[in-house]
Amino acid sequence: MTKILTIEDDETTAREIIAELESHGFDVDWADNGNAGLNRALSGNYDLVTLDRMLPFVDGLAIVTAMRRENVDTPVLMISALSDVDERIHGLRAGGDDYLVKPFASDEMAARVEVLLRRKSRQGPQTLLHILDLELDLVARTVTRRKVRIDLLPMEFRLLEYMMRNSEQILTRTMLFEAVWGYHFDPGTNIIDVHIGRLRRKVDGPGLPPLIHTVRGSGYILSEHR
Repeated sequence: MTKILTIEDDETTAREIIAELESHGFDVDWADNGNAGLNRALSGNYDLVTLDRMLPFVDGLAIVTAMRRENVDTPVLMISALSDVDERIHGLRAGGDDYLVKPFASDEMAARVEVLLRRKSRQGPQTLLHILDLELDLVARTVTRRKVRIDLLPMEFRLLEYMMRNSEQILTRTMLFEAVWGYHFDPGTNIIDVHIGRLRRKVDGPGLPPLIHTVRGSGYILSEHR
Protein backbone atom coordinates (compact mmCIF):
# COMPACT_ATOMS: atom_id res chain seq x y z
CA MET A 1 0.00 0.00 0.00
CA THR A 2 1.21 3.50 -0.84
CA LYS A 3 2.38 5.22 2.36
CA ILE A 4 2.09 9.00 2.74
CA LEU A 5 3.35 11.31 5.47
CA THR A 6 1.30 14.42 6.22
CA ILE A 7 3.17 17.12 8.15
CA GLU A 8 0.61 19.67 9.30
CA ASP A 9 0.21 21.44 12.66
CA ASP A 10 -3.43 22.44 12.17
CA GLU A 11 -5.53 19.46 13.28
CA THR A 12 -8.59 20.36 11.20
CA THR A 13 -6.57 20.67 8.00
CA ALA A 14 -4.61 17.51 8.79
CA ARG A 15 -7.77 15.47 9.31
CA GLU A 16 -9.21 16.76 6.02
CA ILE A 17 -6.04 15.73 4.17
CA ILE A 18 -5.92 12.33 5.86
CA ALA A 19 -9.60 11.58 5.23
CA GLU A 20 -9.32 12.47 1.54
CA LEU A 21 -6.13 10.48 0.96
CA GLU A 22 -7.42 7.46 2.87
CA SER A 23 -10.58 7.54 0.72
CA HIS A 24 -8.24 7.01 -2.26
CA GLY A 25 -6.70 3.95 -0.62
CA PHE A 26 -3.52 5.52 0.76
CA ASP A 27 -2.02 4.72 4.17
CA VAL A 28 -1.36 8.07 5.90
CA ASP A 29 0.79 8.96 8.92
CA TRP A 30 0.49 12.36 10.58
CA ALA A 31 3.17 14.53 12.20
CA ASP A 32 1.88 17.70 13.89
CA ASN A 33 5.16 19.62 14.22
CA GLY A 34 8.38 20.21 12.32
CA ASN A 35 10.67 18.13 14.53
CA ALA A 36 8.55 15.00 14.29
CA GLY A 37 7.94 15.60 10.60
CA LEU A 38 11.62 16.03 9.83
CA ASN A 39 12.62 12.81 11.58
CA ARG A 40 9.97 10.81 9.74
CA ALA A 41 10.63 12.44 6.37
CA LEU A 42 14.36 11.68 6.58
CA SER A 43 13.61 8.00 7.17
CA GLY A 44 12.82 7.57 3.48
CA ASN A 45 9.98 5.20 4.40
CA TYR A 46 7.26 7.13 2.58
CA ASP A 47 6.14 7.27 -1.03
CA LEU A 48 5.13 10.94 -0.73
CA VAL A 49 5.06 13.78 1.80
CA THR A 50 2.46 16.54 2.08
CA LEU A 51 4.24 19.38 3.85
CA ASP A 52 2.87 22.52 5.47
CA ARG A 53 5.12 25.53 4.89
CA MET A 54 4.64 27.11 8.34
CA LEU A 55 5.31 24.67 11.21
CA PRO A 56 6.41 24.91 14.85
CA PHE A 57 10.05 24.10 15.70
CA VAL A 58 11.22 23.40 12.11
CA ASP A 59 9.51 25.02 9.14
CA GLY A 60 8.57 23.25 5.94
CA LEU A 61 11.28 24.88 3.88
CA ALA A 62 13.96 23.60 6.24
CA ILE A 63 12.44 20.11 6.12
CA VAL A 64 12.45 19.80 2.33
CA THR A 65 15.94 21.31 2.21
CA ALA A 66 17.21 18.72 4.69
CA MET A 67 15.55 15.91 2.74
CA ARG A 68 17.26 16.86 -0.49
CA ARG A 69 20.57 17.45 1.27
CA GLU A 70 20.41 13.89 2.63
CA ASN A 71 19.43 12.54 -0.82
CA VAL A 72 15.90 11.61 0.23
CA ASP A 73 14.08 11.96 -3.10
CA THR A 74 10.53 11.34 -1.80
CA PRO A 75 8.10 13.59 -3.73
CA VAL A 76 6.94 16.57 -1.65
CA LEU A 77 3.67 18.46 -2.08
CA MET A 78 4.08 21.74 -0.21
CA ILE A 79 0.88 23.22 1.20
CA SER A 80 0.84 26.79 2.46
CA ALA A 81 -1.27 29.84 3.17
CA LEU A 82 1.61 31.86 1.70
CA SER A 83 0.37 32.53 -1.82
CA ASP A 84 3.03 35.02 -2.93
CA VAL A 85 4.75 33.97 -6.17
CA ASP A 86 8.21 34.33 -4.62
CA GLU A 87 7.20 31.99 -1.78
CA ARG A 88 6.02 29.34 -4.26
CA ILE A 89 9.20 29.65 -6.29
CA HIS A 90 11.30 29.45 -3.13
CA GLY A 91 9.54 26.26 -2.03
CA LEU A 92 9.93 24.59 -5.41
CA ARG A 93 13.57 25.54 -5.79
CA ALA A 94 14.36 24.26 -2.31
CA GLY A 95 13.24 20.81 -3.45
CA GLY A 96 9.44 20.75 -3.38
CA ASP A 97 7.79 18.99 -6.32
CA ASP A 98 4.49 20.89 -6.26
CA TYR A 99 2.94 23.76 -4.28
CA LEU A 100 -0.70 24.05 -3.23
CA VAL A 101 -2.11 27.23 -1.69
CA LYS A 102 -4.57 27.20 1.24
CA PRO A 103 -7.53 27.10 1.24
CA PHE A 104 -7.66 24.24 -1.24
CA ALA A 105 -10.17 21.70 -2.51
CA SER A 106 -9.49 18.26 -1.06
CA ASP A 107 -10.05 16.52 -4.38
CA GLU A 108 -7.51 18.81 -6.08
CA MET A 109 -4.98 17.97 -3.36
CA ALA A 110 -5.55 14.25 -3.90
CA ALA A 111 -5.23 14.68 -7.68
CA ARG A 112 -1.88 16.44 -7.25
CA VAL A 113 -0.70 13.62 -4.99
CA GLU A 114 -1.65 11.04 -7.60
CA VAL A 115 0.18 12.96 -10.34
CA LEU A 116 3.36 13.13 -8.25
CA LEU A 117 3.16 9.42 -7.46
CA ARG A 118 2.75 8.54 -11.15
CA ARG A 119 5.67 10.76 -12.07
CA LYS A 120 7.83 9.12 -9.42
CA SER A 121 6.95 5.61 -10.57
CA ARG A 122 7.94 6.47 -14.16
CA GLN A 123 11.19 8.19 -13.31
CA GLY A 124 12.65 5.93 -10.62
CA PRO A 125 15.55 7.20 -8.50
CA GLN A 126 18.07 9.48 -10.17
CA THR A 127 21.56 8.62 -8.97
CA LEU A 128 23.71 10.18 -11.70
CA LEU A 129 23.74 13.86 -12.62
CA HIS A 130 25.38 14.99 -15.88
CA ILE A 131 26.23 18.41 -17.24
CA LEU A 132 28.41 18.29 -20.37
CA ASP A 133 31.42 16.16 -19.29
CA LEU A 134 30.80 16.70 -15.56
CA GLU A 135 29.30 13.73 -13.69
CA LEU A 136 28.13 13.49 -10.07
CA ASP A 137 27.34 10.04 -8.66
CA LEU A 138 24.97 10.27 -5.68
CA VAL A 139 25.51 6.64 -4.67
CA ALA A 140 29.30 6.48 -4.87
CA ARG A 141 29.53 10.14 -3.74
CA THR A 142 32.06 10.88 -6.48
CA VAL A 143 32.51 13.67 -9.02
CA THR A 144 34.40 13.37 -12.28
CA ARG A 145 35.06 15.61 -15.25
CA ARG A 146 36.32 14.06 -18.47
CA LYS A 147 36.56 10.85 -16.41
CA VAL A 148 39.08 12.47 -14.04
CA ARG A 149 38.05 12.31 -10.40
CA ILE A 150 37.54 15.59 -8.53
CA ASP A 151 37.92 15.47 -4.76
CA LEU A 152 35.33 17.64 -3.02
CA LEU A 153 34.65 18.40 0.61
CA PRO A 154 31.14 17.40 1.81
CA MET A 155 29.76 20.94 1.60
CA GLU A 156 31.28 21.42 -1.86
CA PHE A 157 29.59 18.19 -2.96
CA ARG A 158 26.22 19.42 -1.67
CA LEU A 159 26.69 22.77 -3.36
CA LEU A 160 27.58 21.19 -6.69
CA GLU A 161 24.67 18.75 -6.44
CA TYR A 162 22.22 21.60 -5.89
CA MET A 163 23.68 23.59 -8.78
CA MET A 164 23.56 20.59 -11.10
CA ARG A 165 19.94 19.83 -10.16
CA ASN A 166 19.14 23.45 -10.98
CA SER A 167 21.46 23.94 -13.96
CA GLU A 168 20.69 26.72 -16.44
CA GLN A 169 18.93 28.65 -13.64
CA ILE A 170 20.31 31.74 -11.94
CA LEU A 171 20.78 30.88 -8.27
CA THR A 172 20.95 33.78 -5.84
CA ARG A 173 23.16 33.71 -2.76
CA THR A 174 20.03 33.48 -0.64
CA MET A 175 18.81 30.41 -2.54
CA LEU A 176 22.19 28.70 -2.29
CA PHE A 177 22.63 29.46 1.40
CA GLU A 178 19.17 28.29 2.43
CA ALA A 179 19.12 25.22 0.16
CA VAL A 180 22.63 23.94 0.91
CA TRP A 181 23.32 25.17 4.44
CA GLY A 182 19.70 25.17 5.61
CA TYR A 183 19.85 28.57 7.28
CA HIS A 184 18.46 31.99 6.50
CA PHE A 185 20.95 34.01 4.48
CA ASP A 186 23.13 36.56 6.27
CA PRO A 187 24.04 39.28 3.74
CA GLY A 188 27.14 40.05 5.78
CA THR A 189 28.77 36.68 5.12
CA ASN A 190 30.94 35.78 2.14
CA ILE A 191 30.69 32.01 2.71
CA ILE A 192 28.90 31.50 -0.61
CA ASP A 193 31.55 33.32 -2.60
CA VAL A 194 34.34 31.42 -0.83
CA HIS A 195 32.80 28.02 -1.54
CA ILE A 196 31.93 28.92 -5.13
CA GLY A 197 35.51 30.04 -5.66
CA ARG A 198 36.89 26.73 -4.35
CA LEU A 199 34.38 24.71 -6.34
CA ARG A 200 35.13 26.63 -9.52
CA ARG A 201 38.86 26.01 -9.18
CA LYS A 202 38.23 22.26 -8.87
CA VAL A 203 35.51 21.86 -11.51
CA ASP A 204 36.68 24.39 -14.10
CA GLY A 205 40.33 23.40 -14.33
CA PRO A 206 42.88 24.74 -16.81
CA GLY A 207 41.90 24.11 -20.42
CA LEU A 208 38.31 23.16 -19.57
CA PRO A 209 35.31 25.19 -20.74
CA PRO A 210 33.91 26.90 -17.63
CA LEU A 211 30.61 25.62 -16.26
CA ILE A 212 30.22 27.81 -13.16
CA HIS A 213 29.49 31.43 -14.04
CA THR A 214 28.92 34.60 -12.04
CA VAL A 215 25.81 36.58 -12.94
CA ARG A 216 26.70 40.08 -11.86
CA GLY A 217 24.23 41.49 -9.37
CA SER A 218 22.22 38.27 -9.21
CA GLY A 219 24.25 35.22 -8.18
CA TYR A 220 25.63 32.17 -9.97
CA ILE A 221 24.62 29.72 -12.67
CA LEU A 222 25.91 26.32 -13.72
CA SER A 223 25.57 26.29 -17.48
CA GLU A 224 27.24 24.77 -20.52
CA HIS A 225 25.93 27.50 -22.84
CA ARG A 226 27.65 30.67 -21.61
